[in-house]
Amino acid sequence: MRKNSEALIRLILKEIGEDPKREGLLDTPRRVVASWNELYSGYGKDPKELLTTFDSAGCDQIVLLKNIELYSMCEHHMLPFFGIAHVAYIPDKRVIGISKLARLVDIFARRLQIQERIGEQVTGFLMEELKPKGAACIIEATHMCMRMRGVSKQNSIMITSSMKGVFMTKPEAREELLQLIK
Repeated sequence: MRKNSEALIRLILKEIGEDPKREGLLDTPRRVVASWNELYSGYGKDPKELLTTFDSAGCDQIVLLKNIELYSMCEHHMLPFFGIAHVAYIPDKRVIGISKLARLVDIFARRLQIQERIGEQVTGFLMEELKPKGAACIIEATHMCMRMRGVSKQNSIMITSSMKGVFMTKPEAREELLQLIK
């Protein structure tokens, strides 16, 4: 597999007009494949394996992890997008270890993606596995496909919000969450 991938990178280098035998590019195929292993590491991970829950002890407040750094690759152009995610939920009977919220974002972001899907995957997973009263994932990201090509809008930031449960049905819960992430 690795040799095939490196051969494909050499072919791509030729296609864009480069000489893959040029000194500066000799090790590029190996480095690109190594970077892919990190950039797309979410494919090899099952989010259910990170699930560690604890009794909520009656906690009914918003649990929020703000400013989770997010790095992903656009599935349309294979260019990066990056930013921050805010993940929140209101427990019912169980709470999750807080670091697991950041890891959950990473698992879904480290795949070819669209921003909207990451938020849906995070909230869908939380609702299915944790069964909270509500879950939310708000993402603010810069897309290099918007900056480097196409419309070339240098200051554009895309914001998406996936809200489930009480964050959709109770305006006061949604408003409290939005105030907390300001």
